[in-house]
Amino acid sequence: VQLQASGGGLVQAGGSLRLSCTASGRPNSNYAMAWFRQAPGKEREFVAAVRWSGGSTYYADSVKVRFTISRDNAKNTVYLQMNSLKPEDTAVYYCATGREHVLTAQSMGVPGLYDYWGQGTLVTVSS
Repeated sequence: VQLQASGGGLVQAGGSLRLSCTASGRPNSNYAMAWFRQAPGKEREFVAAVRWSGGSTYYADSVKVRFTISRDNAKNTVYLQMNSLKPEDTAVYYCATGREHVLTAQSMGVPGLYDYWGQGTLVTVSS
């Protein structure tokens, strides 16, 4: 499985960006896709996730209301719409995918439970 993330860039505080992540070579199993981010000097943190079957979504408290994760089944693509961006949202954003039976509602934010990762896309929010 390969994940290709795109859509990062430089935006002013209060602005919006939409990230995309397309999966190729997907295995035949139920899975979830997620976005994580990592700021300089900080650990990788969970942002949002979506289950491919059923479409349940999960968000970190810090991005609820501002960010929306969605999926396009036909394109094998997940999106992260980011609105009202803040300087503290500046980070490299990574998409990841893992098996649904491993990723429960309580463990969706655990990076080690994901099987495949994209290369990351940089989001910079200026104040």
